[in-house]
Amino acid sequence: MILGVGVDIVEIPRIKESVERFGDRFLRRVFTEAELAYAMGKAARYNHLAARFAAKEAVAKCLPKRSTEGRMTWKSVEVERDSDGKPSVRLAGAMSGFLRSDERIDLSLSHSRDYANAVAIWRVVSTELERERLAPR
Repeated sequence: MILGVGVDIVEIPRIKESVERFGDRFLRRVFTEAELAYAMGKAARYNHLAARFAAKEAVAKCLPKRSTEGRMTWKSVEVERDSDGKPSVRLAGAMSGFLRSDERIDLSLSHSRDYANAVAIWRVVSTELERERLAPR
């Protein structure tokens, strides 16, 4: 069962401008160490940063504001990648216990030359078969 959907799109040049203008202060305020290590190691680093920025916004939009207000920060939503390269969400800090054991947030990221977007779907994993298929291999 789907509990919430969030979508966001980001102009990649705006992220680049923020990094150039505010530097480390911007990067360390918004992104986790793992996200920075991943994105900064890429040739198209601003595309990857923008996709992660969009993911954080999309996750915030898919969750109920009344439950997350005052608890969610930029770094409390971390974009990770599984062994196949598929993005996933890890909630940290005050948000770490937000999801019940039968809930998950699915994430899709994409980017072009000028834009990055993300879709987040908060849902209940509803069947044993689905739980088995989603379990790490």
